[in-house]
Amino acid sequence: MRNGDDFSPAVIDRVAGLLDEFRDGSELTLSQLSCRTGLPRSSAHRLLSRLVESGWVSRNGQVYSLSRAMFEWGALAQRHDTLHRAARPVLHELHAASGLIVHLAVLDGSDVHYLDKVGRGPLVVPSRIGGRQPALRTALGKALIAHSGADPGRARPPGAPLPRAGDHARLRHEIAHIRRQHVAYERDEAVPGIACVAAPIGNGRTCVGAVSVTGPVAGVDPVALARPVRSAAHAIRQVLDDCGSPSRAGGSEHVGIVSQRALAPRRPQAYDR
Repeated sequence: MRNGDDFSPAVIDRVAGLLDEFRDGSELTLSQLSCRTGLPRSSAHRLLSRLVESGWVSRNGQVYSLSRAMFEWGALAQRHDTLHRAARPVLHELHAASGLIVHLAVLDGSDVHYLDKVGRGPLVVPSRIGGRQPALRTALGKALIAHSGADPGRARPPGAPLPRAGDHARLRHEIAHIRRQHVAYERDEAVPGIACVAAPIGNGRTCVGAVSVTGPVAGVDPVALARPVRSAAHAIRQVLDDCGSPSRAGGSEHVGIVSQRALAPRRPQAYDR
């Protein structure tokens, strides 16, 4: 993995094969791994050494095992998958009721990480499933920061200039207001001409994600949309609490919680967000 050839499909297959041998939590020696994968000892040792350096595999004397980080990543992926399946029907309901683009996201460092996106329109803006945006430029990110206990001063992207004292004070005031109201707003911050309303998915003690509606500034009424967006976030939280396991999450029993009567009479054209 010291040159471009190391990232060839063949090498990736070998790495995947090595990692797959640990799937049952085994601790294995170099000889065992070489025998099970069919790799020469020298090749297996070289790949294992890089996996240890990368933090994917741990070595204790002569035996290797998956690192704690790998188990943590697996648990994180499972939580995100559970959240996505629980939220999916609610996102579609909110989109149908509002006519706006709906997002589901989590906080990852100083970014929001999009887990889902429902709706599409003629205006192309930079969001996609699996994509990221600086958290402080989005209503989603502000809702997540306000309810996750994160320090807004530490949420700026690496390399971004330090905010002026007045800007920092305004940001803290905004985050405190979001924490009280359980809803966040964005207008012309991430993309000119676009507005967004977001609410955290949590129980007052923890925040597992956030949901938002997005559209053109002229078509997004933050007052009218606050209630249905909060209701959608609460509905997702209820599904997570009631289901308790990935196999039960994502049922249809919560459809109908987001009422169209809670929305403004205007039904704007959906815009891509």
